[in-house]
Amino acid sequence: MSASRRSGATDELGPDEPEPERGAPEDSGGSDLLAALLDGMDAALCAFDADGFVTHWNREAERILGWTAAEAVGRRGFAGWAVREADAEEIEGRLMAAMHASGRQVHEFALLTKDGGRVLVRTQSAAVRGPDGKPAGVYCAFSEVHTQIDLERSIALSEALFEDAAWGVVLVDADLRPAVVNAHAARALGIGRSSALGRPLGELLAQGVEDLEGALTHVLAEGAPPAPAEMWVSVRTPEGEQRRCWRSGFLRLASPLAEEPVPLGVGWLFQDVTEGRLAEQEAAVLRFRANQLHRAARAAAECEDPAEGATVHLDFALAGFADHAVIDRVVGGARADGEAGPVRLVRIVTTPTGAPGPSLLTGAAGLPVRYEEGHPALQCVARAGSVRADAGEVPPDRARAWALDRQWPGDAVHAMCAVLRSRGRTLGVLTFLRGPGRSRFERLDAVYAEDVAVRIAAALDLAGLAQQR
Repeated sequence: MSASRRSGATDELGPDEPEPERGAPEDSGGSDLLAALLDGMDAALCAFDADGFVTHWNREAERILGWTAAEAVGRRGFAGWAVREADAEEIEGRLMAAMHASGRQVHEFALLTKDGGRVLVRTQSAAVRGPDGKPAGVYCAFSEVHTQIDLERSIALSEALFEDAAWGVVLVDADLRPAVVNAHAARALGIGRSSALGRPLGELLAQGVEDLEGALTHVLAEGAPPAPAEMWVSVRTPEGEQRRCWRSGFLRLASPLAEEPVPLGVGWLFQDVTEGRLAEQEAAVLRFRANQLHRAARAAAECEDPAEGATVHLDFALAGFADHAVIDRVVGGARADGEAGPVRLVRIVTTPTGAPGPSLLTGAAGLPVRYEEGHPALQCVARAGSVRADAGEVPPDRARAWALDRQWPGDAVHAMCAVLRSRGRTLGVLTFLRGPGRSRFERLDAVYAEDVAVRIAAALDLAGLAQQR
């Protein structure tokens, strides 16, 4: 326990006060409070009066050096017991010099433990002044250097994470609102560091909030997950919403001062891995489509009727790519480049619009499809190149009317028309259709559609030749 040269601890350092009159009650409340405060400190503390005698010694000092308060209080300086004789003069000179200096003085030196060991400590010393304002002594707080270094490293790590880290760091409080945001995270969220503080996550992210809040709630209740998690979110930017993939790690933050862990919030660290994930997805799609083309070619090679081989190619191409597909053949079989006159198309293959199943051969009657002028399929024939079309952001009833007006299934909202070319002639049009649950056709999709169209065109051309024999 902490103690002084007199019984108990004193409220201030200085010359001895007169003993209380016999029979007068001692004012022990202040000394008891001071003793409790000193013993509850995390740092070791000792104090000297103006003559260099030890007046205070708390429990942490006893833990580090092994000397009890009874053994330390009343000694003059550290010489011969807490420091080596050879070092005593220099060390005591540094400590007592703080009595006449302004502010705190920081030093590092070795102290002796009771069992003869040495401990390197870092000290902070400052003057204690009496009621008259004159120096009355010195207090010295010290801790083992490695403990201080660990603390400084922790502080330095925190500062570096919130200033220079190459990944986002966000401290989220128990109400799931950002309390601290580093510069990288602020840039990723598209908002200023101070602007994000205290705001609901729903105001910072357009999509993916539910998954993120679910993860944070789980961490608060159960602790950190064993591995990072990848989350897709949408961030609001001046150019519109951008979909990003963040590889996220979570840490539950608890107060070290409480007897039981009290959640203070969650540390959320994330890194943008969107480009890598998109590249992986694109590579996986390319591998799948290449495999489908290979399987379709092998299956079509076993078909006796080349027209049936065309439907086989179409069925394999639809998997994971589109919801519906139709093949329109030019009336007359083929159209040469530069040929004048209106384009008329007959639908010869279509996919079922109800239950899933293989593509169906149609068009035996040879009746042209009622395509209006400017229809994407007619444009495709005229250009001899691919054409994309979309219903756009319209209500479902208008999107259905858009599809039906173009002679497509009513749930189609995205279309990709690829020209069927063989031996320098246009044979027709292959049209892939997607419903509202899929994204619009992109350039990579057009390349695949054109590849499928080349194979179907070859099969249809071969079927035409076989009919002429």
